[in-house]
Amino acid sequence: MNQSRSHFLLTTACGAVAAIILISMVSTSPVTAAPEHSEWSAPINLGPVVNSGFNDLAPALSKDGLSLYFQSNRPIGSAGGLDLWVSQRTDVDAPWGPPINLGSAINTPFTEGGPAFSRDGHWMFFNSDRPQGGVGGTDIWVSWRAHTHDDFGWQPPVNLGPGVNSPSGDSVGSYFENKEGDTPLLFFSSNRPLTGSAPGGPYVSPQVGEGAFGPPTLVTELDSPVDDMRPMIRFDGREILLASGRPGSAGGRDLWVSTRDTVFDLWSAPLNLGSLVNSVANELTPFLSSDGRHLFFASDRIVPEQVGVVDLYVTKRAKPGGPEK
Repeated sequence: MNQSRSHFLLTTACGAVAAIILISMVSTSPVTAAPEHSEWSAPINLGPVVNSGFNDLAPALSKDGLSLYFQSNRPIGSAGGLDLWVSQRTDVDAPWGPPINLGSAINTPFTEGGPAFSRDGHWMFFNSDRPQGGVGGTDIWVSWRAHTHDDFGWQPPVNLGPGVNSPSGDSVGSYFENKEGDTPLLFFSSNRPLTGSAPGGPYVSPQVGEGAFGPPTLVTELDSPVDDMRPMIRFDGREILLASGRPGSAGGRDLWVSTRDTVFDLWSAPLNLGSLVNSVANELTPFLSSDGRHLFFASDRIVPEQVGVVDLYVTKRAKPGGPEK
């Protein structure tokens, strides 16, 4: 999104996204097998500077790798409930600093979580159950900032409106924009009843016009009979991760991956990331770094380095499947 779009969206009423044309991303191309990638390393707990004795989850790394956003219910410095926090470092080899609350421009006494950024760093999508201006139980909101390295320059957020949000719960996955695709896409999870017996499924909504988003469609090849949460797409649109308790999981929820040859193909059948990454506990809220080499996630696994109830972890790989674009 460019700055002109930002001004449009930040001044547009929530209901203005209605009555727009759905752009279908369903392809008639055959499902392709997952390409080979480097294996993920054993996950590393981010430690007591970042993690707290409470719930820390839904990480999101800035494109330059110097700011780590996440949601936490740590009480000291909180606005209430789950808030969005950021930990900063001076370079990619430096340790993370103590997390700082994003403040009242973003956080409320209600729940804020699931941050995700536009590729240019001007936009932050997140979910909140704040009642004022909301459509359903949990909605997707968006905030804009003028300076992409200013972690505390976010403007008051705007609800994406009924074109995306539903009376049910809607939670951010990732925002995708790429030269190969004609339309930027918002991937998210929702427990709206369109998924039948499933309590939550992966959806995609196209950005249409000046900052508006079209009605979402279920990504059927990624859906399962159970909840499939936080679909996180790689920068080139050829790999997507999600947290799911589908059959084949080692524990409550595992991290799964699906790939495709091009952005116009259907997704392959999701594969479990395996026992080196997943545990018999829950692995949640995956987030791929900008270069596709680092995977951040949350887990409630019981290990000696555990800090809180749910901690943040990172795992690495040598090859993300293609150069950064």
